[in-house]
This record gives sequence, structure tokens and C-alpha cells, in this order.
Amino acid sequence: MKNEEDVSDERQLDRARKARAFIRKIYTNGVLEFFLLSLPRVIFSRFPRQHILFRPMTTEVEKAQSASDSSGDTIFGRIVRKEIPADIIYEDDTCLAFNDVNPQAPVHFLVIPKKPISMLGTAQSDDIEILGRLLLVAKTLANERLAERGYRVVINNGKDGAQSVYHLHLHVLGGRQMRWPPG
Repeated sequence: MKNEEDVSDERQLDRARKARAFIRKIYTNGVLEFFLLSLPRVIFSRFPRQHILFRPMTTEVEKAQSASDSSGDTIFGRIVRKEIPADIIYEDDTCLAFNDVNPQAPVHFLVIPKKPISMLGTAQSDDIEILGRLLLVAKTLANERLAERGYRVVINNGKDGAQSVYHLHLHVLGGRQMRWPPG
């Protein structure tokens, strides 16, 4: 006869198996990256760590350390092409702005160029109009959404800069007192 501890372990194993099956299913449909960026870590904490074969990274720094700066497609490229849904708050011919799926402040949105520029460090002199447009859109949206309280604009560049998606993007954060130094 099984005791309560054995039954509990079997339930946990069953849950872990179901979670792995779900992850395999969404991985084969090509949307794993999107879900991992948007799912809170708490969902995976229901399962005992020893039974999980795959865990999402918990910090942007960890994501940045494993991110690739190759010129391949990114989740932001798919958002620009409307292949993946996003809460878009602004769009023009040059750029797109949308709310962050994992906000770090009461107001947190991203502004990205439609042209795939992998990072600020690789921008060319002919990208000057795009770069200026990104800043202008960030300022305009921040002023609309945050009034005169202030905000922070962040561009992460490369692994040490904690860039986890290699498509240039500006984080605009506000709605609370920011701390200094930031990193």
C-alpha cells in the first residue's frame, strides 16, 4: 500500500510530465520563445526542481549570457511582422512601441526599429534617422503616459550590457521612483 508521501511524489511527477509535454508542444509550434519571455517564473515553481528538465532563465542577465548576437530572426522581428501578438501602443513606418510582457515598473514599454539593427553598437551612420526617431517616439509616449513625473530610457548593448534580444530596443520605464545607480 502506498503512503501519502509516495502519492504526493507521483502527483508531482505527473505534473512535471504534463508541463514537459506542454513545453514540447509549444516548442514544436515555434512559440516557445514568446511564452518564456512572458510567463512568470512562478508558474514553474509549482513543480519540484529535481523533476523539471527545462526551466526558463530567471534574470535578464542570465538570458543575456546565453543570447546569440547572430543576425538571425528574433522575437521582436516576429512582432514587427505581426506573427506574434503584442500590446502595441504606437506604430509608424520606422518603429513600433509595445508594452513589456514582464514590466519592471508601473509603466514599461519598448520602442523598436522595424529595420533589424541587432544592437546600438552595430548601428551605422545611415541609421541616424532611425535612432533619432526611436528617441523621439520614446519621449513622446513617455510624456503622454507619465506626464512630468519623469522616466528612464535604457538601451542594453551586448552580453555585459544585459542585452537578451538582439534587435535594438529602448526600454522606457516610469511610474515610480527610479534608483541610482541602475546596475
